[in-house]
Amino acid sequence: MGSTSAENTEHTENSTNAASTGAAGVGRRDLIKRSAALGLISVPAMSFLSACATGGGGGDDKETDAAEGEKSAGNPLGVKKGLALEAFIFKGGLGDQYAKDAEADYNKTYGVTVKHTGTQQVGPKLTPRFAGGNPPDVIDNSGADHLDMNKLSTQGQLQDLQALLDAASMDDPDKKISDTIHPSTIEKGKHGGTFDVLYYAFTIYGTWYSQKALDDNGWAYPKSLSEMVTLCGEIKKKGIAPWTYAGKYPYYVHFNLFAQIAKIGGMEGWIAIDNLEPKAWTSNAAVKEVVEHYEELAAKGYFLEGSQGLTHIQSQTAWNKGKAVFIPNGSWVENEAAPTTPEGFEMSVGALFDGTGDKMPHGTLRAEPSEPYIVAGKGKNPVGGMELLRIMLSKKHAQNFAKLVKSLTCVVDATEGMTLSPGLASASKVFKEAGDNIISLQLQEWYPSLTDEKIGGLTGQLLTGELKAADWIKKTQEYADAVAKDDSVTKFKREA
Repeated sequence: MGSTSAENTEHTENSTNAASTGAAGVGRRDLIKRSAALGLISVPAMSFLSACATGGGGGDDKETDAAEGEKSAGNPLGVKKGLALEAFIFKGGLGDQYAKDAEADYNKTYGVTVKHTGTQQVGPKLTPRFAGGNPPDVIDNSGADHLDMNKLSTQGQLQDLQALLDAASMDDPDKKISDTIHPSTIEKGKHGGTFDVLYYAFTIYGTWYSQKALDDNGWAYPKSLSEMVTLCGEIKKKGIAPWTYAGKYPYYVHFNLFAQIAKIGGMEGWIAIDNLEPKAWTSNAAVKEVVEHYEELAAKGYFLEGSQGLTHIQSQTAWNKGKAVFIPNGSWVENEAAPTTPEGFEMSVGALFDGTGDKMPHGTLRAEPSEPYIVAGKGKNPVGGMELLRIMLSKKHAQNFAKLVKSLTCVVDATEGMTLSPGLASASKVFKEAGDNIISLQLQEWYPSLTDEKIGGLTGQLLTGELKAADWIKKTQEYADAVAKDDSVTKFKREA
């Protein structure tokens, strides 16, 4: 389903390959796209955002009035029938069929044909349109070439989606949309106090592995960091690498590393990191424990040789071929790696490992909203844009999404009664077992150039043994402090 968060790394060359094979990259796009763009897609895009007129997300009053129809029980948002609607959908590994299916229902209800564009270059195509005051109505803002939602929100370009949250769900008129989606979806979609981004998918992050490989060798998924080190030794004796990772994009490792810090040190300590507080990294004992764990894995040669040169696709392929047992990833991996996954692989995901004196219990999991949808406040039909999202949030379309792309949505319990693929079934299982012990992080969403470029570079050096844990921590704190002091970077604050 972040993504994230962030939250991850869909590079156009790789997402093109994924799209041609039907592979997917759900939450990864949340995070990866931002690193490639350093917050925006290009210098021209930055110029466009600086030139954008500021103002309310609802646009001109006359235009808004003209775009509104009569509200009713079946039309709670007041969509104007016959009014054109335009959708721009990122067409990477997920494809865009799930969106087209929802658009078909919109067409039947409102007597129009949604103008649909599937693309991997959301930012380059939409930058001039936002600058010209003619953006499409609803946008799946994913991929490496995305738009900077932080700046769009700050400059009043995004529609406030509170009306969507307050609208009746498609499945039960007595329930609001806000009652049917995971609460973290609302938290993650806010800029300040305004909910203006709907993260449609829901990504389960963790350590992915083949259950068949474990069973065939008599291995059990480890419960703790120390058990993982012990198991890695046993795996290496068999001539197999315990781990691989996307070395060209080492921030993939952060999907686990950051969450492991939060699990051991507690969310209060992580929120201090999210908020760029002084000494948040250096004074947190969990940071030291976790980073030293990765230093130990590297020192003992527990990463597949050559991993530092692999893309996410290449590392997943090596994993599928049995060259490594574990890989840090998100639940998009099942669909994305489908072309190379052997039959009977039994793709599975495990929860975070226990450390020393953990603040959060065994079974804690990082699970976050991902795949950001926005509605242009200055578009011609923002009400229609919100209605399309309402349709997508129905159980019918949430299940269709799960079936097509093997991923969860933010709609709670939408897959109940469905026969799930192995990876999705495993993700659903650990999510249910975690209960309320769910970790959601903001750092990669709010400051992607910090996490994916700066800290990512340090992590790459850590995993090849070129950098010691103490130096990683020291330099990470310095990078975070620099961002905190940089007045050109919009800051966000998370409440404990």
